[in-house]
Amino acid sequence: MSELLSSLITEEMRMALVVVCAMIAVLYVLSIVWVVRDAYQRGAKWIVWGVVAIIPVVGLIAYCLLRPSMLQVDRDEQELEIAYKQRALQKYGNCATCGYPVEDDFIICPSCHTQLKNQCGRCGKPLDPTWTVCPYCATPVNGAGAAAQRRRPARRPETAQPVDGSTVAMNMPQERRRRRPSAE
Repeated sequence: MSELLSSLITEEMRMALVVVCAMIAVLYVLSIVWVVRDAYQRGAKWIVWGVVAIIPVVGLIAYCLLRPSMLQVDRDEQELEIAYKQRALQKYGNCATCGYPVEDDFIICPSCHTQLKNQCGRCGKPLDPTWTVCPYCATPVNGAGAAAQRRRPARRPETAQPVDGSTVAMNMPQERRRRRPSAE
């Protein structure tokens, strides 16, 4: 038997066996390095996965089955894309009457035909209801003068002469006017 083994195990076979064992050892070390790098790139606990990968073959298979599905860079890019789409959707609002999504420059709701904004008579741009002048062409908004007068109270005189001849400040609060002694 020993003769048979010595005839099979020649110097070339020993060298081939050493090379194969060295390649397996290199692949084992490289698999551990790959697991650690991949776990780090995927945002997983790379130290834990490195320890698991030390178990030959089983650790590598376990990592391949349980690793996170996306790289951290891809996850960040996906989150940015979602944030960008949400930001793009923010230019839309909802109709107060029917809830239909409308854009900022819509004048009427395309669903229920409710007037959402006023329209400039000169340039046709949509105007906010609180504006008194069109910011695009500097044209006063229709009824802006009347609206401005409604917002500003009429000027009251600082003092007025009551019928009895005493001087009373008209812009004083009612309580102070009542408490003031009359000059009779």
